[in-house]
Amino acid sequence: MAMQLAYSFTVLRLRQFLSLTKPRVVSLIVFCAVIGMFLATPGMVPPKLLLAATVGIWLVAGAAAAVNCLVEWKIDAVMMRTRARPLPSGEISSAQTLAFAGAIGVAGLWILYTLVNPLTMWLTLGTFIGYAVIYTVLLKPMTPQNIVIGGASGAMPPVLGWAAVTGDIAAEALLLFLIIFAWTPPHFWALALYRTEDFAKAGLPMLPVTHGHRFTRLYILLYTLILFASALLPFAYGMSGWIYLVAALGLNGMFLAYAVRLYARYSDALARRTFRYSIAYLALLFAALLLDHYLSV
Repeated sequence: MAMQLAYSFTVLRLRQFLSLTKPRVVSLIVFCAVIGMFLATPGMVPPKLLLAATVGIWLVAGAAAAVNCLVEWKIDAVMMRTRARPLPSGEISSAQTLAFAGAIGVAGLWILYTLVNPLTMWLTLGTFIGYAVIYTVLLKPMTPQNIVIGGASGAMPPVLGWAAVTGDIAAEALLLFLIIFAWTPPHFWALALYRTEDFAKAGLPMLPVTHGHRFTRLYILLYTLILFASALLPFAYGMSGWIYLVAALGLNGMFLAYAVRLYARYSDALARRTFRYSIAYLALLFAALLLDHYLSV
């Protein structure tokens, strides 16, 4: 009986620490980084390099998420969607969170430096600082353009993956960066629309709080058009072929349809569907790039 209780407590504790890393968000980050690795070479990525780069990036991304949870725990405590997180609920202390973030962050950077290459380590460290410090501490509580400016750190994963394989940053990697950079505002503002009361209660100057719903919906539409154009650049540049072009036209056409409907006939349910679609959109778009990379002739 005591063994079973100890086992259950250990599993629960591990789940609590794992939740600090925001696994769903980090999984999309790592997925985009892995796609960047495969797109950087005409062949296959060496398994040892693929494993080391993936684990290293995952650990540092998880550390950044944990620091975000630590900095924002008081904000999380008053927001409906975040108040059950381990820090605001009192399941994990600030000291434990800081120690955990430090441990996995240092481990991830060490893996990247020793088993991948120094450039990837420094770029990943810069991404960590961009998200955990510049976005979380400085931009998020100060300006409604926080997600636009801070989106640069969130757009870095494919660049990290590219650098892990080549030891360099190429124009193709920057095109992938641009796609995620343009995707971030409509993705996050769709969430902010149906969580406006939460953000207002927390005192965060998100665009729907400071400029209203209609203004935000217009900006979602405009950024979706920018995203549409950005997503066609890999084909225009010669980085991808017709398989990707067809997928990009279909996926972006659907995203644009959501944005138009959101602007014309808003509802919280539609905003939720738009947000969920935006996640699937990015995963499918990058999967289409990978498929095209290996199947196009």
